[in-house]
Amino acid sequence: MEDTSTERVNIAEKLKRIRGYWKPHVVGELNGQYVKLTKLKGRFIWHYHKDEDEMFLVVKGRFLMELRDRKLWIEEGEFIIVPRGIEHRPEAKEEAQILLFEPVSTLNTGNVRNKQTLESLDRI
Repeated sequence: MEDTSTERVNIAEKLKRIRGYWKPHVVGELNGQYVKLTKLKGRFIWHYHKDEDEMFLVVKGRFLMELRDRKLWIEEGEFIIVPRGIEHRPEAKEEAQILLFEPVSTLNTGNVRNKQTLESLDRI
């Protein structure tokens, strides 16, 4: 990844480079946080993050954030912050393009390790 500390990042151009779903890519880093882009389609797994909050901002499309006590549609231009320790499961019936803002330590599957777990992330 190029040093983007003082450069513009074109989100649409970066999203064009992402192939597949549920595979976050790092596009920036600041203050111990990653800025990530990903595409969602289908249903992810129930999980939580013990030590990290997560922010999901919808760049394009929409997705459903399931929490144990309710379901919330997050629409284009909206974001949701899922506090640490809250079990959640995102789902997108159609492709959704998402910007994530979360600590560097955040594992995509949180407390669960399975075939969808990404131990390291690609940078674009």
